[in-house]
Amino acid sequence: MAGYVIFAERVDWHTRSLVAALKARGVKPRIVSLRACGFAVGETAHGLLLPGFGDDLPEACFVRSVPAGTLEQVTHRLGVLHALAALGVRVMNDARAIERCVDKSATTFLLAHAGLPTPRTLVMEDAATARMLVDSAPGDSVLKPLFGAQGRGLERIPPKGALPEPEQVGGVYYLQDFVSAPAQGGPDAVHDTIHEDFRVFVVGARAEAAMARRAKGWITNIHQGATGAEVAAEGLLADYAVRAAAAVGASYAGVDLIRDAEGRLKVLEVNSMPAWHGLFDATGRNMAEPLAACLIGERVSA
Repeated sequence: MAGYVIFAERVDWHTRSLVAALKARGVKPRIVSLRACGFAVGETAHGLLLPGFGDDLPEACFVRSVPAGTLEQVTHRLGVLHALAALGVRVMNDARAIERCVDKSATTFLLAHAGLPTPRTLVMEDAATARMLVDSAPGDSVLKPLFGAQGRGLERIPPKGALPEPEQVGGVYYLQDFVSAPAQGGPDAVHDTIHEDFRVFVVGARAEAAMARRAKGWITNIHQGATGAEVAAEGLLADYAVRAAAAVGASYAGVDLIRDAEGRLKVLEVNSMPAWHGLFDATGRNMAEPLAACLIGERVSA
């Protein structure tokens, strides 16, 4: 085996940070797009086409991004990652973890079966059933795209509220109970409520850093205008995050958690290819350092 690979579509801040952290450890990685990879059975010794490697295999691969495409293209790209793992190449994160996290229903199912608290979630294809469930919910529901990120495409729907047509949600309704913020005091509390959730970055079964994401609106993603503030990556927050990453089989992850009206933590999502620029701004810690250490085996990954 020879060399390391970062699968990425562009050399952004994250990729440059990871390259620098690896070079500081004596490793010079190749940056490769999964679009350029494929299968070459009967042509190469291992049956894969990996630019710059020929009959050799990389020692380890870091997946920064899997480019979007048709179902066939995405399946092919994930197939390459599956094949690398089958050939004994260390892949962060491997295709199985990525598939589990991209599909929010699979993530929620695995979280619940790992004994982690997560909001009540209902996923179905039938629009009439989805409307009935929204109407009978204990409060508002959040409609999420099954495949989605960065807070895009979220809708908060009250009982009796209209649902989009099936073609607008890819034919699948992913509905989750809206988690109300803990009570905030003062006569103007209803109007001044600050919504807050948490992002914990896990690397190799360790919570490395955490931030609270705060916004006046209920969508608290940094890309949607929320602000981040450092919080301690310890206690139940860290424990739930590490267990959530393990539940989906992720070597590294960005885990989102929230407190309900009674102050109890719940796990919302697990991101298998998380960005960390917002976390860096909030904490001053660059996750490229622990990621590089985990990739080259300085630390044992989950």
